Amino acid sequence: MFDLELFDTSLQGEMKGPQADEQRRLRDVSEQLRKGLADAGKFVVLDIAPVNAAAHASNLQACGGCDVQYAQRLGADIAITGVVQKVSALILNMNIYLRDAHTGQLIKAMSADFRSNTDESWSRTMSYLLRNRLLAPNYGAPQ
Repeated sequence: MFDLELFDTSLQGEMKGPQADEQRRLRDVSEQLRKGLADAGKFVVLDIAPVNAAAHASNLQACGGCDVQYAQRLGADIAITGVVQKVSALILNMNIYLRDAHTGQLIKAMSADFRSNTDESWSRTMSYLLRNRLLAPNYGAPQ
């Protein structure tokens, strides 16, 4: 499970660049996701330290499958990535992707829009995705 990334398409982001509070929120929700996965007992979360610098230097959403290559180097079965898109100071979107680390095929994708760029809104959105998408029974199963 790689750290979430920020894709800032807002005017604020264009004018001010990366914001320390948003970078901290990325770290916080990444840890929240890791903890939720580990606590659920459905996943074994691997230490990404051997590839962490390379992952942070890459845009995992547009690197041509480098996330899968990094996951393979770690011996993982699934590569989990995520991105928070900041549309404006008020409108954001959180996305999580699971890809098969052996084939590169997308297994699941989930998304939630949220309002307000605060610690609470980011945390609540991650909690929602964990509970109602990622760890929900039969989520994404053919009906």
